[in-house]
Amino acid sequence: MAKSRLELNFVRLLSRCEVMASERREQGEWRLEKFVGALEEMLTSIKKDASSKPSPELLIEYCRKVDFLKGLLEAEKLPSPTEKALANQFLAPGRTPTISKERTPVTKTVHLQTQARYTGEMRNELLEKTSLSPNSSGDLYPRKRKGSTSDDKQTSAELDAMLQHHHNMQEKLAEDMLRLTQNLKNNTLAAQNVIKQDNQTLNQSLKLADHNFEKLKTESDRLEQHAKKSVNWLLWIMLIFVCCTFISMILFIRIFPRLR
Repeated sequence: MAKSRLELNFVRLLSRCEVMASERREQGEWRLEKFVGALEEMLTSIKKDASSKPSPELLIEYCRKVDFLKGLLEAEKLPSPTEKALANQFLAPGRTPTISKERTPVTKTVHLQTQARYTGEMRNELLEKTSLSPNSSGDLYPRKRKGSTSDDKQTSAELDAMLQHHHNMQEKLAEDMLRLTQNLKNNTLAAQNVIKQDNQTLNQSLKLADHNFEKLKTESDRLEQHAKKSVNWLLWIMLIFVCCTFISMILFIRIFPRLR
């Protein structure tokens, strides 16, 4: 099916948004957010257009890419790099290229880039926190000093421990999400089986109703024929009675002539 003009404009704008998301943006950049808002409105119009509506698989892919861009913008607004990295981990990029010129989906590249950037920011933040400690007067001074290999090792060990802690938290959240997804899948399968059984029962009820309707129609035809036969016999009886009455009257007149 040929794409409508609205869908073509949507694909062009989506490709442009993906390119903008892959580029380094300045603080306070507002164009991408506005473009994503326009994508949402165009996607809603595409869903409502019944004449040239795309296939369900393609529509799901469009929704997936728009949701990815929305999640990417929302993750950038989070205050800490840890929250950004965690939010970025649960984003689902597109599975197919938006335009034919692309070999791999741009959203996958953007997802990897942002994940690497947030991990680097989180590492830098943890390094800054562990590299400073309060002295006896309450001021902060850097623990990492020139020639102090023990401080370097301690800082590196603390940083690795904190990164491992955050990694464990992310794995735990991923396991929870996986368990919830599995439960949702089981509930969906159970509901599907119940609906399937209900459909079978409904089909049997419909077949029984059709059978009863056919029997009722047959009996109605037989009753109508029987009623027609009864009416015919009654009509013949009435005709015979009228004829007998007429003949009797003629005979009566012949036998008993009128008095003069």
